[in-house]
This record gives sequence, structure tokens and C-alpha cells, in this order.
Amino acid sequence: MSQGVEVVGLYVRDQDEAFAFYVEKLGFRVHTDVRNGDYRWLTVQHPDQPSFQLGLFTPGPPVHDAATAQALRELVAKGAMPSLVLVVDDCRAAYDRMRARGVEFTQEPVERYGTVDAGFRDPSGNGWKMIEARR
Repeated sequence: MSQGVEVVGLYVRDQDEAFAFYVEKLGFRVHTDVRNGDYRWLTVQHPDQPSFQLGLFTPGPPVHDAATAQALRELVAKGAMPSLVLVVDDCRAAYDRMRARGVEFTQEPVERYGTVDAGFRDPSGNGWKMIEARR
């Protein structure tokens, strides 16, 4: 029997805003975008990882009540959620390319631990660490 992780969910404040950020600024592709009433299942994929999807979900019904959804939105906006990691071939080149597309970085590329890394946040406040793959 084969098993694996296919989708990891990420809370965002606005799915259209997240769609624009992940597709237009980071270069991800849309995998699934379907609606069921007010609920929207939106997933994107990195072009080099076709078997993995990042779910861009808003806190709220049908999963969360109003109070829980608001608490989650506030935590995300404060950057309290764990950082995600994006691996790139050349951190400095990716930093320059992404800055030109309007990505706001929280940390410029720094060389440490035998590699180069930088930090940025998505429009909802989710933290990302961009790390250069070791050669």
C-alpha cells in the first residue's frame, strides 16, 4: 500500500489575494479551484513538484465557527504560524526576481549554515524561509 502527503493547508485571509500572490509572484500553478456554496477548495503547486499541493483556505465554515475563524485569522496576520520552506537553486537570484514581482521580504539573503537563505511573508502574514539547495 502506498501512502503520502498530497495537500498541506495554509490559512489565508483572502483566497483571491493568495491566488494572485502564489501564482503571479511565486510562479505556482493552480491545481484545483472549485466552489461549493460559500466554500472554496483552492490548491496550487510548485511547477517542479506536481505531486504536492498547497491548499489556500480561509478559516470559517464549514470547518470553524466564527470565533475560531477570527482567532485563526489574527494568528496568521501576526506571523504566529510555523514558517514554510521554499527551496531554490540560487537564493540571491530568486530574491531579485521575486522582489521585482513585488514580494516583500523580511530578511535579505544571508549566507549561513553552509547555504544562503532569505525570508518573506505572503499577504496574509504566513512566513516563508527561502533556502538555496546545497550543491
